[in-house]
Amino acid sequence: MSSGKTIVWFRRDLRIEDNPALAAAARDGSVFPVYIWCPEEEGQFYPGRVSRWWLKQSLAHLEQSLKSLGAELVMIKTQSTLSALLDCIKATEVTRVVVNRLYDPVSLVRDHSIKEKLAEVGISVQSYNGDLLYEPWEIYDEEGSAFSTFDAYWDKCFNMQMEPVSFLPLWRLVPAAVTGTVERCTIEGLGLENELEKSSNALLGRGCSPGWSNADRALTEFVEQNLFDYSKRRFKVGASSTSLLSPYLHFGEISVRKVFRCVRMKQILWRREWKSQGEESVTLFLKAIGLREYSRYLCFNYLFTHERSILSNMKYFPWNADANHFKVWRQGRTGYPLVDAGMRELWATGWIHNRIRVIVSSFAVKFLLLPWKWGMKYFWDTLLDADLECDILGWQYISRSLPDGQELEQLDCPQIQGSKFDPEGEYVRQWLPELARMPIEWIHHPWDAPLTVLKAAGVELGLNYPKPIIDIDTARENLREAIFKMWEMEAAAKSATSDQMNEDVFDNSDSIKTSAILKVIPKEKSSCLTYSSNDQRVPSFQNFNNGLLPRKRPLPVDEEKLHMDKPNKQNKEAGTSGREDLCSTAESLASKRQKSTISTSTGIISFTVPQYCSSSNGRPFQDHESSSLNLTWHEKIDLEQTSNKNGVLRQ
Repeated sequence: MSSGKTIVWFRRDLRIEDNPALAAAARDGSVFPVYIWCPEEEGQFYPGRVSRWWLKQSLAHLEQSLKSLGAELVMIKTQSTLSALLDCIKATEVTRVVVNRLYDPVSLVRDHSIKEKLAEVGISVQSYNGDLLYEPWEIYDEEGSAFSTFDAYWDKCFNMQMEPVSFLPLWRLVPAAVTGTVERCTIEGLGLENELEKSSNALLGRGCSPGWSNADRALTEFVEQNLFDYSKRRFKVGASSTSLLSPYLHFGEISVRKVFRCVRMKQILWRREWKSQGEESVTLFLKAIGLREYSRYLCFNYLFTHERSILSNMKYFPWNADANHFKVWRQGRTGYPLVDAGMRELWATGWIHNRIRVIVSSFAVKFLLLPWKWGMKYFWDTLLDADLECDILGWQYISRSLPDGQELEQLDCPQIQGSKFDPEGEYVRQWLPELARMPIEWIHHPWDAPLTVLKAAGVELGLNYPKPIIDIDTARENLREAIFKMWEMEAAAKSATSDQMNEDVFDNSDSIKTSAILKVIPKEKSSCLTYSSNDQRVPSFQNFNNGLLPRKRPLPVDEEKLHMDKPNKQNKEAGTSGREDLCSTAESLASKRQKSTISTSTGIISFTVPQYCSSSNGRPFQDHESSSLNLTWHEKIDLEQTSNKNGVLRQ
């Protein structure tokens, strides 16, 4: 072991085992583990209540684990991550910081800036892959372009050789000597949970066990007890039919490599034993893992996905920014039992089955024509496993904002979905007690039930259970008209471009107010920067003449230097899907908005982050008197919500 001192910067990698950054630091000498909480830099993606609760419990678990190994986790609450790191560097006199990479657009901007600022003062920042099976810059097609469909991406992954990665279990850590002072705080001092939230959060502990060692137990239990039947049970919305590993994976309490290895070993075993059901279950489960990988891949290669559709034609879709419809949807009062049950479970527990996520999000986008960014932000605020990249992928898929997304005109009837995924109505009865006595025949469409049946079940439509907010035929017609209008506006825009006219075609989603994230404009690369395999790559963009964002493979940063003076000879659009136009710029939806920029060696990408919603007349749905209450953005929309006497959950 060398005598070097290293800062280990923990983020969403809250584990001891299979942690590349921690292992590298421990191998080279003494370590200074630190977790930095900077609410201001979270911006509009400040974690919701249940997500912060999980983070708090996970940090407590990690703190005890590090202490048992001989090191202490230093927790810091600050207004600037960079300043906190500089304070730690000054106090410990280290020359190196190690960190596991993040891939969401906000983190890419922040991390790139911090690395350059630290390099200017002679501090090396080495980053490692602790979150993915494959790095985003490793998977491209034969032409060197990024994939825009999941199947093509995942096929390429499976045909690649995965490098074996293993780390010896840590049994002891040498703490770095501290010569200065660091303003550290306790877990309570981080402010992840306020007094008003503690009573609600107490219920979460009954069904959830955060922490990396608990993640190991959850994986073992799933693999040994539930994996074999996964192919048959994965759509049972009222049962424990999934792995429930998503929050552990989001916070890095377990590595995706470990999950992959465990299930692949089972697949090999079942293949030898000719157990086809087990093999099929593993294939389907690994596809779910692949979708998580793909979410990071998209966010890395298309930096604007948190605010803009990948398909350019979707910017013309006439979204209906109706705050009342949004409120009814999230309160679970749409009048469609399966949708309402899902939304109430989400608010009560912070978790819903993936199939229910598809159903409720599809209802919001296609029945109510609500902007997909509203739903994405609400999921971020309420899910226990809130994961920005997965959130983006799911909502862009539902809104047909991806080349391989769900067909926009496909309108799934909640009644039919209920009969398929909750045939006995048990899930609906659990979360909608007002419908508990409804017969199976009518449980998913009580509006069709005879009055005698409703009376016997104690259901009064419009009183203790709402009538449908919109009937299916009307929703289908509204969706059809919206699609036709989108096509017309797209055609008009193309015609205006081809005729060199100045006709303006407005994006309906301009009604959604946005606010720029923390403005970060990285400077030109400093001469003291060094590059290695442990560098975080950043996307590189080369051609903006045609208004399209090239999807060519980002060059390694050292290669970029060699190519900076070469003329760009490629003007064709890079891509794998020729039938769709890809939205290729992260321009702000309105030219007067404040913008954040990523400066690369060859261009600038601008993008904004949704902050709060506004009505069609441009007034924000925000009660300024609520600003001191630390409410999430959807709670600020309507402070007047109270407990509903008809059984609706209080939000």
